[in-house]
Amino acid sequence: MEAFSEEKASQNLSSQEREREREREREREREWMGDTKVETISRLAQWRIENFGPCSFKKSDPFKVGIWNWHLSIERNLYEKLLRTTDDCVWHVDSSFHGRFTIDVEFLDLKICPLTGGEASPVWPTDATMQSISTQTTLKCLSRMLEDSILSDVTIHTADGTLAAHKAILSASSNVFKSMFHHDLKEKESSTIHIDDMSRESCMALLSYLYGNITQEDFWKHRLALLGAANKYDITDLKAACEESLMEDINSGNVLERLQEAWLYQLEKLKRGCLMYLFDFGKIYDVRDEISSFFRQADRELMLEMFQEVLSVWKPV
Repeated sequence: MEAFSEEKASQNLSSQEREREREREREREREWMGDTKVETISRLAQWRIENFGPCSFKKSDPFKVGIWNWHLSIERNLYEKLLRTTDDCVWHVDSSFHGRFTIDVEFLDLKICPLTGGEASPVWPTDATMQSISTQTTLKCLSRMLEDSILSDVTIHTADGTLAAHKAILSASSNVFKSMFHHDLKEKESSTIHIDDMSRESCMALLSYLYGNITQEDFWKHRLALLGAANKYDITDLKAACEESLMEDINSGNVLERLQEAWLYQLEKLKRGCLMYLFDFGKIYDVRDEISSFFRQADRELMLEMFQEVLSVWKPV
């Protein structure tokens, strides 16, 4: 019984020692891997490594210099292999070292070549970069102007509510709006615009587009209403964007409606796409139940154009 107790105590002691050793290993690992931050100033980067220890690899946290994100890494005994297999920047250190040391890197006239070829570009901000930053800042300001009605000077009455906007933004976006505010029209007198054929939500999507902060989701949701507004207020870039979007998801359930919209708003590309879908790809059979109703309402010239398309596709060989 006594021997059994001594054996059990020895096992417990051994287990505790193993646990303490594992904890010491984890502590050493935290020391080796903990100093991963790189300090930067201007074009200089400095990585202070407190203890490289027995580990063979250490990688820094990402850091930004110029317009790129970088990281540094150190690795033992792999210099030749790295040079043969990668295009990374590799520096060979002749002496074997461990413990505390500092790596200083200065980025000078560094350029990046595109993978697809072409002219190398510097990693430092260029005129295009600054213009992009300026554009983003401007769009954020315009977004706040719209959302918070900052110094708004015109009220838009929609089918189910009102919105506040700015005459300058509307005038710069549309010659129709510009005429309203520059000529002796009622909109100039009352600082009010009536857009009764749009819901408040759709009109907000229109304003979001004009102010530069519309989301893809809102654009797709309201694109038919936006198309009508773009045609009505002569916003050509929005009209073109709506046409391109409507081309992307033509199917048997909407092709006749799209064809009617294309005819109504004189969208030649969308019209050709719908006719190709129906006749060149033979999808006319998928809408034969709806085609009679469509013909009863369609414009005669559109029907003639559809008939000519039939003749061109189904002409005898």
